[in-house]
Amino acid sequence: MYQFIKDLKKAYTPSAHPPYRQKNTPLSLSLRSNIEYFRIQYQNSSDLTVREMRLNGINAAVIAIDNMTDKEILSLAVIRPIFDYSFSGTPDQYLEDIKYRVLYVDEVLDIHTYEDAESKIMSGFALIAVDGCDKMIAAGIQGYETRGVSEPDSDVVQRGSKEGFVETMRVNMTFLRKRIKNPKLKFETMVIGDVSRTEICLCYLTDVVSDQILHKLKKRLSEVNLKTVLTTGYLVPFLEEKKDFSFFGGVGVSERPDTICGKITEGRIAILIDGVASALIVPYLFAEYFQTLDDYSNRAYFATFTRFLKYCAFFISMLLPGIYVSLATFNPEMFPTLMLNKIAASISATPLSLMYETILIQLVYEIMRESGLRMPQPLGYAVSIVGGLVVGDTAINAGLIAAPTLMVVAVTAICSYVIPNLYAPSAILRLIFTLAGGIFGVWGIAAVFCVLLANICGKNSFGVPYTSPISPFGVSAMRDVIVRAGWKILSGKTEYVQNLPGADTQSEGNQNE
Repeated sequence: MYQFIKDLKKAYTPSAHPPYRQKNTPLSLSLRSNIEYFRIQYQNSSDLTVREMRLNGINAAVIAIDNMTDKEILSLAVIRPIFDYSFSGTPDQYLEDIKYRVLYVDEVLDIHTYEDAESKIMSGFALIAVDGCDKMIAAGIQGYETRGVSEPDSDVVQRGSKEGFVETMRVNMTFLRKRIKNPKLKFETMVIGDVSRTEICLCYLTDVVSDQILHKLKKRLSEVNLKTVLTTGYLVPFLEEKKDFSFFGGVGVSERPDTICGKITEGRIAILIDGVASALIVPYLFAEYFQTLDDYSNRAYFATFTRFLKYCAFFISMLLPGIYVSLATFNPEMFPTLMLNKIAASISATPLSLMYETILIQLVYEIMRESGLRMPQPLGYAVSIVGGLVVGDTAINAGLIAAPTLMVVAVTAICSYVIPNLYAPSAILRLIFTLAGGIFGVWGIAAVFCVLLANICGKNSFGVPYTSPISPFGVSAMRDVIVRAGWKILSGKTEYVQNLPGADTQSEGNQNE
């Protein structure tokens, strides 16, 4: 048993292998050696294409990955101009002429190492090599298939752009540049993952961003020791604070370019990941979960009303089952008489206790939700219909569950979808509150809520208090928290995230404001 516990602890201990560091192996002067290197590295893969040429007595080659480049552009803008040009001089002069006089492409880069060559060739570039030259030229002629731009499914707005991020990082960068036509908007790329070698991009405004936040972010990214990065969830644990045991995350996720642009103008940093149709936002505060783009499209009074509904819905989705179980079990006198009679009659007709019954219905609902999400769409509709009939009507008529309990869980489920980004923590927390209310009553719920509140208030995201500007309180920043002020007021002064109360970061660009 001791050995089992020891092995279990070892299995859940974070690995200590060093993060990915790209090597810098210089290219060879021999064209044959360079070509052989790629063929060995790619194990003569069928999608590796090598077009060998002879230019005025000197061997040359164009190396590319099939279906990663546009074949028409490769033929008309790279290979044909090379054959039509009259070369003379040394191999280095050949390469210079190809770079400055021959190629008809706008993106041309010098390559000096094998690792850089591999990264470019797998990103849709064509490599041009000349025998006797220890460098290559990478021509940007990407032509791989991409998904068309469409509206995000999980972040829908009534008014605003219908564009959502796609899986191609360069296209996502264009979305941001199109909305922020400012030369201060900077894109900084880096590679993460020693197997996937995934390219990521940091997006921020140089005159607004906090230098300390940017330094912390780069340091944490440099310590990432993943082999592959396939989605945003791979990076989030490395960007959170160390020993952070909170249910709520300090890293935001969005599929909307306009939302990301709004965050960037407030001093935040966006992280784009190649192959992922969403972006990460740091720092991210608790109050931002309740803000949507529609809030700023509607009039201030209605935006304030909907935001108030969101806060109420969040607390209902988290606390309602626990409060219902605790009052019905320990303090039934707090219910009105007519309601108490109906609840007592329903509970007495069911075989399970109220706490177990509430937890069971919540688990059944979560199973139905997961099956509806993972199954094909037509079958998902069938699951919802069967679940509504079986759990909703048949189970009540058979006396297996109580109607008031089912209604409480249903209201809780509806409220949890008002803030979809908080569904995961609210689903777990309502189970915890249900257990606390069923075992310890209202005092158990109060104790768990105090622990949760202390946990949230003690959390910070890149040096910014997680609950700011509510705690520490900031009068100016509260204009856009619970009450949303009008645009004439909000446009007066931008509240940068590093200037919020309690933040220990400050941007050099904002010190004079």
